[in-house]
Amino acid sequence: MKGKIESSSLKKNWHQKHEEALTLEQKISDAIAKGVGSWNFVVFQTIFVIFWISLNITAYLHNWDPFPFVLLNLVFSIQTAYTAPIIMMSQNKQNERDRLQAEEDYQTNLKAKVEIEELQTSIYRIESEKLIEIKRLLEEIKSEIKFK
Repeated sequence: MKGKIESSSLKKNWHQKHEEALTLEQKISDAIAKGVGSWNFVVFQTIFVIFWISLNITAYLHNWDPFPFVLLNLVFSIQTAYTAPIIMMSQNKQNERDRLQAEEDYQTNLKAKVEIEELQTSIYRIESEKLIEIKRLLEEIKSEIKFK
């Protein structure tokens, strides 16, 4: 019994297999994509922009990035240049995971189909045996009625 429990607990689903196959770079790209795609990032970015613009408008002596905020635009361009490919890498990995899940689902469906066909065959065999038995019993009854 213990061997069965251990072997079944060692059996991994498609998600666990996929997670174990991830490289460090894929894990990092997922973490970055998750962070950039969150409300926390949007709120932080908004606060950062408001702070940057406010500081440059109010700091008459040391406004390092006067209107139209060319340096802020450069910062966003650099951020976008790095973030976009990282998000694409994460999406590619997501597509790979979806393909793996679809393949696992397909294999599960094939197994279920085989089991259903085996059950249908068994039911057909049992029904045939029962019908043969009923026919035999009816013939016995018929022969008994003839002799009486």
